[in-house]
Amino acid sequence: MRLLVMADTHLPTRARDLPAEVWAAVDDAHLVVHAGDWVDVSLLDLLEGRAARVVGVHGNNDGPALRARLPEVARVDLGGLRLAVVHETGPAHGRERRCAAAFPDTDVLVFGHSHIPWDTTAESGLRLLNPGSPTDRRRQPHCTYLTAVVCDGALVDVTLHRLPRAASRSASGPAIAT
Repeated sequence: MRLLVMADTHLPTRARDLPAEVWAAVDDAHLVVHAGDWVDVSLLDLLEGRAARVVGVHGNNDGPALRARLPEVARVDLGGLRLAVVHETGPAHGRERRCAAAFPDTDVLVFGHSHIPWDTTAESGLRLLNPGSPTDRRRQPHCTYLTAVVCDGALVDVTLHRLPRAASRSASGPAIAT
């Protein structure tokens, strides 16, 4: 099962649309995971209409329309891989310990909020992934997103994709309504 993992898209405030490369990854994925801060419900509508499957949560910048449709924490079993998604996990210091305690029955925790890519494993075996942002790099050198594969209950081939700076500013897929 091919996964596309993203967060902090902030559409249309930080970009008009997702970059073409990300839309291509949507088309290739069996599951799109979004860890919050969509900002406008239009992106959720577009992803649900285009992606094979979407699992997402709301973030701190998401208003009532998104909060009505998305949970604060999402959990899904992907062929034996227990995946959870949340927007915020708190400060980087102590993150693995806190998240292992908060998500004891989880194999992989996807989170967002910081716009900083993150890939670590807690002592408990919990893997923590933050894809960064495909549209708002903040203080990072690149906008980013992740792809991965679930095979026999394990997460494999986790790849951080770095987007060219111009890609994050261009409209390339369906336009997001403002």
